[in-house]
Amino acid sequence: MADFYQHPTALVESETIGKETRIWAYAHVMKGASIGARVNLGDHAFVESGAVVGNNVTVKNAVCIWDGIVIEDDVFVGPRVTFTNDRYPRSPRMESVRDRYARVENWLCRTIVRKGASIGASATIGPGVELGEFCMVGAGALVTRDVPAYALVVGTPAVRVADVCNCGVPLPGSHDLSDCASCGQTAQMRVLRVI
Repeated sequence: MADFYQHPTALVESETIGKETRIWAYAHVMKGASIGARVNLGDHAFVESGAVVGNNVTVKNAVCIWDGIVIEDDVFVGPRVTFTNDRYPRSPRMESVRDRYARVENWLCRTIVRKGASIGASATIGPGVELGEFCMVGAGALVTRDVPAYALVVGTPAVRVADVCNCGVPLPGSHDLSDCASCGQTAQMRVLRVI
């Protein structure tokens, strides 16, 4: 008996699914994908071979996680977030680019979402970027470059508008100098966690 829950309509081909994970209706996890423990994978989500999802991750409905995407522990991925993994996409079946697509290292751009990050609904994450620890990407943002730890980015293209605490609340200044009025975490506690 599996140590995870699989909705009867979900298709799970991977053998690497952590304990207490929940995979909901019409989700598809391909062989070769890795899903950690206590993950919630929403309806109509898709996880491609080669993708990695850490522990305690929430992936809401209609999210596609492609090969080359690594999501670390404690991440929130909002509904309809779009990840990308190719800077110059063409159909691999097109004869003029077939050679490029013959080897994955010729085209695959790896993207990493660091521990505790949150990505708002319908955000688009460009290929090859890194989202720093505990950063927050606003709903509908288009991320085309790396996002520093604790940064709040919004817009198209996404720009940094503030820093956030581990609890997600915007801070009055930078994360390394500002205490959080909401949860009480000090800047010193946050700086020690990053080091």
